[in-house]
Amino acid sequence: MDTPSVGGDVFFVLVGAILVFAMHGGFAFLEVGTVRHKNQVNALVKILVDFAISTVTYFFVGFTFAYGTSFFVDAATLSGGGEGFELQGLTLVKFFFLTTFAAAIPAIISGGIAERMKFLPQCLATAALVGIAYPLFEGMIWNGNFGFQGWLEASFGAGFHDFAGSVVVHGVGGWVALAAVLLLGARRGRYDKNGRPIGIPPSSIPWLAMGSWMLCVGWFGFNVMTAASLESASGLVAINSLMAMVGGILTALIAGRNDPGFVHNGALAGLVAVCAGSDVMHPVGSLIVGGVAGVIFVQGFEFCQNKLKIDDVLGVWPLHGICGAWGGIAAGIFGLEALGGMGGVALPSQIIGTIVGLAYAFAVGFVVYGILKAATGLRLSAEEEHMGADLAIHRISANPESDLGR
Repeated sequence: MDTPSVGGDVFFVLVGAILVFAMHGGFAFLEVGTVRHKNQVNALVKILVDFAISTVTYFFVGFTFAYGTSFFVDAATLSGGGEGFELQGLTLVKFFFLTTFAAAIPAIISGGIAERMKFLPQCLATAALVGIAYPLFEGMIWNGNFGFQGWLEASFGAGFHDFAGSVVVHGVGGWVALAAVLLLGARRGRYDKNGRPIGIPPSSIPWLAMGSWMLCVGWFGFNVMTAASLESASGLVAINSLMAMVGGILTALIAGRNDPGFVHNGALAGLVAVCAGSDVMHPVGSLIVGGVAGVIFVQGFEFCQNKLKIDDVLGVWPLHGICGAWGGIAAGIFGLEALGGMGGVALPSQIIGTIVGLAYAFAVGFVVYGILKAATGLRLSAEEEHMGADLAIHRISANPESDLGR
């Protein structure tokens, strides 16, 4: 590659990394707007600290597990194209980009366990998940480790296709979150003594909406920049992302009976679902996939909260876990040439890959959070939960000046 083309790729991937990094602000504000006022500071701090822990653990351990590349070489080798490293630090910005994906795992989980989780156990869980658990599955799917993709291709004609992480990122995060929420238990006062749900309204619809908007904008970096080079960039990915997003908005609007929380999360449901097949589906197929995801989220959230009595605060299991699973399978349907797609996918591979990913994530979630529950405990005390995580953990509220009564 000549120097200008490498420089262009460095800039392209760097912009993608920055856009996905900005999505973490979206995760934070989506949670801030959903949780009660007494837990808003904790939501902001968790997302930022989780990102820092994720970066460190992924740099020293996780990236090596996934791709076999270690950064324990001199800076000239890192940036100058030494063995295992591309010119002008291209490998380094790819690491940055993939770090923002890895850090999405604890950011997703954060929304499910909000308002009653201790701070230290969540930090330890982040290190274990991003340093070891997530990279093992990431490397299996995106780097061909362990021969799983080769077996699928030999058996069904194509490997598991997950272009931008419907399953690898969102499905894994959502199903780990489900295990964590089950081990953690419901918030105090969420259900009455007869098991009937007691409504806890969002603290701020504008902050919730801001979080959704930030995620939506950043998602075009999440999907389009996954191409990893200017030469491979595709407008099809952008348009498919757009169509799935609006499909999710419209169906969530209808299924959710104009509820603003459902509308803003419907956009995210469509984007979660389109990640896997955004490079192979027709825009009409993406619109359908996103539309189905919007309904899945609304119905899944209500079923999870009201029927199963699972207190998943932001609905991250239906949003990321179930919609991510739908996206993994949908890529094997709407990616087919017979339905206007690009082809190169096999439905059996998509089903198997999705099931393996979700089962792995659910098991990992129970192991990691189960060990932490036994070792340190997961929940705040009843008094701390009543006080709120802001004061119990951080010793300051979202509006400290007003608390002084001045």
